[in-house]
Amino acid sequence: MKNFTLSVVALTVFLLGLIWLAGSGEAVQPPKTKTIFLADTVHINLDEVPAASDTASGDSRETIFREIKKFDQTVFDIKNRYMEDIDTRKLIDAGIRGMLEDLDRYSVLMEKQSYDQLMESTHGKYEGLGMEIDARNDHIIIVTPMEGSPAYKRGLKSGDIIYEIDGKSTYKMTTSDAAKLMRGTAGTKVTLKIKREGIPDLLDFDVERAVIELKSVSYYGVVPGTNIGYIRLSRFAEETSNELTQAVKDLNAKGVDGLIFDIRSNGGGLLQQAVETSELFIPEGKLVVYTRGKYADTERRYYSRRAPLYPDKPLVVLVDEGTASASEIVAGAIQDWDRGIIMGHPTYGKGLVQQIFPVGNDDDVALKLTTAKYYVPSGRCIQKPDKEKKVSLADMVAMNSDQDSTADSLKTDSLAIKNKEVYYTNKGRVVYGGGGILPDVETEQDRFLTPLEINLERKMLFFDYAVKYLASHPDIDRNVVVTDEMVKEFKDFMASKDFTYKTSLESSLDNIKKIVKDEKKDTIFDASIAQFEKKIENEKEADFANSLDYIRKAIKRELVAKLSGERGVYEEVILKSDPGVLQAVKLLGDKTEYTKILQSGQTRGEVPSE
Repeated sequence: MKNFTLSVVALTVFLLGLIWLAGSGEAVQPPKTKTIFLADTVHINLDEVPAASDTASGDSRETIFREIKKFDQTVFDIKNRYMEDIDTRKLIDAGIRGMLEDLDRYSVLMEKQSYDQLMESTHGKYEGLGMEIDARNDHIIIVTPMEGSPAYKRGLKSGDIIYEIDGKSTYKMTTSDAAKLMRGTAGTKVTLKIKREGIPDLLDFDVERAVIELKSVSYYGVVPGTNIGYIRLSRFAEETSNELTQAVKDLNAKGVDGLIFDIRSNGGGLLQQAVETSELFIPEGKLVVYTRGKYADTERRYYSRRAPLYPDKPLVVLVDEGTASASEIVAGAIQDWDRGIIMGHPTYGKGLVQQIFPVGNDDDVALKLTTAKYYVPSGRCIQKPDKEKKVSLADMVAMNSDQDSTADSLKTDSLAIKNKEVYYTNKGRVVYGGGGILPDVETEQDRFLTPLEINLERKMLFFDYAVKYLASHPDIDRNVVVTDEMVKEFKDFMASKDFTYKTSLESSLDNIKKIVKDEKKDTIFDASIAQFEKKIENEKEADFANSLDYIRKAIKRELVAKLSGERGVYEEVILKSDPGVLQAVKLLGDKTEYTKILQSGQTRGEVPSE
């Protein structure tokens, strides 16, 4: 009892300090030790946090202490009087999570695994073998080895099945457990036993671990048949600006006269890298982004500090619903300074500043708390109001999630426009606030995949077919043309794998059949149901024919990926057929239209927030 009372006292002291931190003006000041700023998170060294003020939101110390005693007494009563034994730590963690339920969806209690994943993404490196893996058919399969990684150098291939890791069977092993076994200190070795398509015996590979750098720039090069450069950026990590600088220098050396900067589905990352990325395109000394919290002294401004490497040639930035956080900062800065044209779909709208606080002396959890919002130079807030709310399971069930997310991403007459939150770019072009970045030019929405296409991708049949095809056709190259014979082979391959899928009509019919059976009306409706099932089967036959174009492209994509890696996919598939890329190329080739879009406003001089 004495130990428990002491733990409750310690918890009370911690919670009291936590509330002061959450509400004080000093809580958002930078700590004395090194801090890593993410576009949606400020990481505070867990050994030291800034001092808190004496009050929070007007409450006195006595008031806060009096309220916390309720928590103290409740924990005490549950622990000592509940009919069953309760884990004290779980109880307290649940209490903290309960407090966070009334806050925004990004204020959470982070477990150590989530924290470690965040840091790995931030640093952009880990120690291991360097390959993407998946769990398939009760074993671990190599999806793709990273170019230049130990796995790549030792000759491991996409489609190889890992049967053992250092003598331990991977049968029914999770990808997480497999990754833990393969990761380790650089310079140490791991032995893999591999099953490869077309080879009857298992193969042994001794692979030496190394530091694996997760590249931010997935690809850069010149679009075939043009003089237009293309850069694909997938994240904002510690080396992002260095990678981008090299990419821009190389493309400048090639003499490109236009650039496509693709940040679609880029979920963000480090704030400083977003600022340095913007510096490549906008003039020196210009405001890139600023933050503003509850208190006036929390505002911080970030400016470009160097002359741009790509200062004045035409620029198109591709964005979509997955463009978030740091990516939105870059897109917003480029748009507000009229430096380039934003093309695609409205972005996600994630612009909350967060800090990571320690939770007592517990190294296994940390508190990620929202403390401010981000604003782009024109004064627009990046954060969409609806993206702040926590959504309960009941709310998710009640929502038609497909329609809701589609409507949210497609409508440019969104909440921002309806509320007439009007802002202006440097040249006087009208832009709208209220969350996210609305593109200057919208691209056609990508067609939604059919149930057949979704299930072929989900069950990785294109991947499996490519592995099998290459095992029996080792001499083909990445210029392979998918013939009618290959399509027929693929259809036979689907049958050999007992591939099945259900359409929405089939799912609805299953419900009807259940109702008919429950009400014992089988004899009345069986004949009609059988006729309906036959029609559905006929429609599914037509589905394959209707998806032929997609199927050919998917087969080509997987074959090229296994022959030439990610670079090959970009050069042979994406740059030649991606609708967004093709529309950007067309716009960059029309100098009159490009200039017209950027000049469609009365020049106002500096943007208001500069």
